[in-house]
Amino acid sequence: MRCDLTLFRMLKSKKGISPILATLLLIVIAVAAIIVTYAWVMTYVGTQTTKAGVMINYENVRWYGTPTDAAQNRTDIVIVNSGTSTVAIVRVYLGTSADDTVPVPSSSLLGINATIQQGKTATITILWPIAGVGTTWNHSQTYYFVVATDPGTQPLTFSYAVQ
Repeated sequence: MRCDLTLFRMLKSKKGISPILATLLLIVIAVAAIIVTYAWVMTYVGTQTTKAGVMINYENVRWYGTPTDAAQNRTDIVIVNSGTSTVAIVRVYLGTSADDTVPVPSSSLLGINATIQQGKTATITILWPIAGVGTTWNHSQTYYFVVATDPGTQPLTFSYAVQ
């Protein structure tokens, strides 16, 4: 019995924090967690939307002339900028494999717009022959394109099979 009485006194003498203080402590912890989460989300969203500033893609590739008529051969590439900022096209590369593209000489690029505004399109016209690729384009050949843009932005790379 003495043991039970001592245990009872010991438990009764222990004091905890008041319910009001416990509630305030939980509120402070919750607010701090919300602030940290908000800061992380805003940093992440800001980084991702900045990356989406320049988003170019090819809309269409057209082949003109016949493979036997080198004087009339040309390829038109329609590029669209669906991003939120203007992009400048620096160079265009073309090849018959992804690992073997060559720069298209600027003398064979006609109608190229140096910059593409947001939501606008530009047509790049490539005149054949192109050294390292061929004198004319060929049916049933897959061609690989790289459209290099401003430094620091991802170039547009794609392939297209002539039908």
